[in-house]
Amino acid sequence: MKAPYTAGPDIHVLPSVLPIPGLGDQPVNAFLVRGAEPLLVDAGMPVDREEFLEALWSLIDPADLRWVAVTHDDRDHTGALRSVLQAAPQAKVVANAISVTRISEEFTIPGERVVTANPGSRIKLADRELSFHRPPTFDSPGTLALFDHSDGTLYSSDSFGTVLEEIGHDFSEVAEKEFFEGFDVLNRAIAPWTAIVDEERFAARLRPLAGLSPERLLSAHGPTVRGAAVERLFEAMVRIPALPAWLPEADLDLEAALDAHEAAGGL
Repeated sequence: MKAPYTAGPDIHVLPSVLPIPGLGDQPVNAFLVRGAEPLLVDAGMPVDREEFLEALWSLIDPADLRWVAVTHDDRDHTGALRSVLQAAPQAKVVANAISVTRISEEFTIPGERVVTANPGSRIKLADRELSFHRPPTFDSPGTLALFDHSDGTLYSSDSFGTVLEEIGHDFSEVAEKEFFEGFDVLNRAIAPWTAIVDEERFAARLRPLAGLSPERLLSAHGPTVRGAAVERLFEAMVRIPALPAWLPEADLDLEAALDAHEAAGGL
């Protein structure tokens, strides 16, 4: 875990990093949105569980947390979920039914604490309205992106992420060439199916999301992106299906990623 920082008014980033041998570091972010009904977007990695919980509860009293949005069920998004729900009795989970089902392979979330959502769903909280969307690239069928209509923030799950040699808090702090090289790698790696999709249909499915005109884009695997730079990420995403399929080098041991994380002090 790294120290939390803010990405906007009432938006706290809970950042970590997953080393990818031979490529660099993959940011791993969860987000706490303060307000009348505080919302946690994703719940960190298992290897960071204790540090994640310490950081989260330093920002909010567990009794005040009302919502936990799970963008999908991968372990780097649900690592502390069970502990969060045990500590925060008033919090409800918002997730796709597929994600809830797959989470139940590890533990059961009581039905009264679950609100299911699909692409196209909308939920009104006391001081904000959230809509749910299918992000352009994803590696789980239950993946959802969230758009907060109150402040124009798009929480894009894995999509629009990158791999970097040195992670910055903001897009303006990283070298653009390196960012987009890592962007091309990560968005093909998590969605190898993009190599076989129709480019025009992919672009057409991306336009409604871009049409939301996000003022801020927060990926689980990237720095904060704001303003005009958000449009540049959408432009870069459009060309992903035109790129050749990405495969790791034969001698690239991705299984060593968690070992490297532990060696760097992740446990």
